[in-house]
Amino acid sequence: MKLKVEDLCYKICDYDILNDVNIEIKEGEFVGLIGPNGCGKSTLLKNIYRVCKPYCGSVFIDDININKLSSKDAAKRMSVMIQENNIEFDVNVLDMVLLGRYAHKKLLENNSEEDLIIARQSLKDVGLYGYEDRSFFSLSGGEKQRVLIARALTQKAKLVILDEPTNHLDIGYQFQIMDILKSQKVTVFSSIHDLNIAAFYCDKIFAMDCGRITGYGTPEKVITEDLIKKLFRVNAQIQVNSTTNKISIHYISSSIDSP
Repeated sequence: MKLKVEDLCYKICDYDILNDVNIEIKEGEFVGLIGPNGCGKSTLLKNIYRVCKPYCGSVFIDDININKLSSKDAAKRMSVMIQENNIEFDVNVLDMVLLGRYAHKKLLENNSEEDLIIARQSLKDVGLYGYEDRSFFSLSGGEKQRVLIARALTQKAKLVILDEPTNHLDIGYQFQIMDILKSQKVTVFSSIHDLNIAAFYCDKIFAMDCGRITGYGTPEKVITEDLIKKLFRVNAQIQVNSTTNKISIHYISSSIDSP
């Protein structure tokens, strides 16, 4: 499923948050979004999945303007996993994951055997097999994160939007989750905090700063020592790992002069 963002702008109280953002992602690509805190990454994703309404510009999924889709039709095409999940009611883990099936069901329709199979497989994929009856509120931050990823996978959408999906996860689960996402053969657009994770998994990367796209291309093209110094104010050395043939970032110091 293709994703296109065209001339998108977003304001809050006349303050520009996003400025003329243009993005095009091909079907099946795994694309990362990197940039410093506060640069507009999460806001861009919110405009894509319709929590925020752009001041101007459009978002298209397979050439269909998302504003022409009903909530259910949008959910069939696009699943979302975000940082802020202000869940106010407790349910067991299986019921939380089954919420991902709502787009495929009629009003008040019970869960089918197929729904249960899909949800349980998603829990198994994220390493939470046997957690079905656990209280969601009783889980650790990392476990909750994996439940929400399982919910997004259970939705079976062809476009997956993720906002820093490996937050709160230890290194083993970071790789496990990214391996799962990579294996789904869907289109993925994800903000990613860890540049080494982004370099290892992403086909393409968009770099963002001050509400604008400042770079696009393969990880090798975009993630450079100059870019890291400019966006993140830290010195780094980049080498190619002889085992993976992927670039590897080694940070040296955060004590650099202001630009």
